[in-house]
Amino acid sequence: MFLTPFFSLSPLLLLLLALLPSTPAQDHLGFIFNNFKVASQNLTLDGIAEFTPSGLLALTNGTRQERGHAFYPTPFPFKPSPNASVSSFSTSFIFCIIADYPTLAGHGIVFVVAPTPGLPGGLPSHWLGLFNETNNGKSTNHVVAVELDAIYSKEFNDTNDNHVGIDINGMDSVAFKAAGYYSNGRFQNLSLISSKAMQVWVEYDGGKKEMNVTMAPVHLPKPSTPLLTLSEDLSPILNQTMYVGFSSSTGSVPTSHYILAWSFKINGLADGFDFSQLPKCPRIGPKKVSRLLTIGLPAICLVLVFGVVSGVVYYFRTKRKFAEVLEDWELGYGPHRFKYKDLYIATKGFREKGLLGSGGFGRVYRGILPTSKIDIAVKRVSHESRQGMKEFVAEIVSIGRMRHRNLVQLLGYCRRKGELLLVYDYMPNGSLDKLLYDQPSCTLNWWQRFRVIKGVASGLFYLHQGWEQVVVHRDVKASNVLLDGELNGRLGDFGLARLYDHGTDPQTTHVVGTLGYLAPEHTRTGKATTSTDVYSFGAFLLEVVCGRRPIEPRAAAEDLVLVDWVFSFWSKGEVLRTVDPKLGREYVVEEVELVLKLGLLCSHSEPVARPNMRQVVQYLEGDIPLPELKLIGISAAGLTFAHSEGFDDFALSYPSSMEKAFTHSSSVVESHLSGGI
Repeated sequence: MFLTPFFSLSPLLLLLLALLPSTPAQDHLGFIFNNFKVASQNLTLDGIAEFTPSGLLALTNGTRQERGHAFYPTPFPFKPSPNASVSSFSTSFIFCIIADYPTLAGHGIVFVVAPTPGLPGGLPSHWLGLFNETNNGKSTNHVVAVELDAIYSKEFNDTNDNHVGIDINGMDSVAFKAAGYYSNGRFQNLSLISSKAMQVWVEYDGGKKEMNVTMAPVHLPKPSTPLLTLSEDLSPILNQTMYVGFSSSTGSVPTSHYILAWSFKINGLADGFDFSQLPKCPRIGPKKVSRLLTIGLPAICLVLVFGVVSGVVYYFRTKRKFAEVLEDWELGYGPHRFKYKDLYIATKGFREKGLLGSGGFGRVYRGILPTSKIDIAVKRVSHESRQGMKEFVAEIVSIGRMRHRNLVQLLGYCRRKGELLLVYDYMPNGSLDKLLYDQPSCTLNWWQRFRVIKGVASGLFYLHQGWEQVVVHRDVKASNVLLDGELNGRLGDFGLARLYDHGTDPQTTHVVGTLGYLAPEHTRTGKATTSTDVYSFGAFLLEVVCGRRPIEPRAAAEDLVLVDWVFSFWSKGEVLRTVDPKLGREYVVEEVELVLKLGLLCSHSEPVARPNMRQVVQYLEGDIPLPELKLIGISAAGLTFAHSEGFDDFALSYPSSMEKAFTHSSSVVESHLSGGI
């Protein structure tokens, strides 16, 4: 009578036992995808991730400001029990990153071990689809990730814009190094955005409590020396069962991220790939352009056959319309040089409807490149002389290689007849100047302004100390700070920037800049330095908080100069009375006071008394306290702007041989300042 119930339950018990995870000693759980032609039911996708007909896993597809996730749908037993140590595991995958420009891309690919088959709330751009401002760094995330990051993000303490990092519960990598591999004991650099396939191995030894990350070009065997090693027990971080997958995101530059093959295993080494089944990386965009031109030339020949006279006339008219200046020394600049015809088509003939703004050095038009569909801003700069043009273009191309999320990306240039065209990434929310002064439909709140301030400071710090050369911007002001789709501040307009090597002194040049932002020593010596940029940044700080221009000709005599006006209230202990009335009382008092005092400190007439941009960033982030202004001798005599009564906001210039090449004579005022006003 007791045997019947036992035997009636035995099938159910057997089923439950079969579903329970086996012990690690017995398990070698894993999978391998030599391609993704038959993986549609074996992976869970979200965002813009998709499978391509050729067998690629496309995490992103070139769409801007998007993210994509791909996870294996079944969790793996990373621990035999909840309180046990994490078992050994390993994964290997082959990837490639394709961008429209060989030096521009965003943002990267991440291998992820997470408690859910997806990353809810993960943001695109520099967040890589992993986290957001709310959950970044929280121990409740239980996430371990290996990032392949192609963008430098100062706020996450990135080492550069081409690195590999191990992340635990947040975007600040606990171990990181420039992308590359070791061959015969020597380190070889790899470019993540080279459009070439590369293989990555991630291995965790549960006994040693050690994770190794190794990478190499796809045609090479696994190097014996890992790129990264992290000695840390992952048991407190990972749950008993976890999901494995990938995350990727794009920013302002269209980029596609692909996984070609993937293998994973618990308690064993991930299986190797059958390279005969491996799909190929997509072709790079510019090659398609060349094929289109190759196909287009025969079409022109056919037109000439059917109408010789009209064809010849049309040919010469078109050639004259789109004539460019192209010299031998420009041939090496490759993708940085745009064809005038492409820019003409992109801006629809530089029509007035696409005009974004104009100033002393040219007019700016919005456009969309006909092949890549990238939104751009094209600045047309007139020039009268070829003297110095080679040096100027060389600097423009060098600046175009810089990448920082708080700098407007300079994509390249074009020369044609009597003008130079500079091509920038398009910023949809325009200039900060317009949102501060031109009766905008929406007013920036304090949180948005403070984020813009910190962003511009981070970008200027990168120019001064974070790049391979020192870059002096020479025209830091609100109208040159542009806002992207998320209202992040980006410093732009590098037409006046100058470069020099670290550890050397800048050469004396002519005075170029904007009234109200010019440091007094710059007008005396003509030498632009990082300290003169800091002075301009001080005027910018006061401008953003107060909602007033550095020089306001319509104001009373005692209120003409912004720094004098702010100082007068500070000396009376009433500095908050200078805050922009449009902010009302919706601001953080401590942050406002910090920015106003820092603006006064940066506006000191003595260069040695001003902080450098590293210190400025530390002050704004609260890493170090701002010194008391009284203790460092701030007084009315120590604060001054280079200004002259009766002048509004326009450019001052001593046109040098190079600056004459792009200075618009009708909107630039030459001034022989000799003693700092």
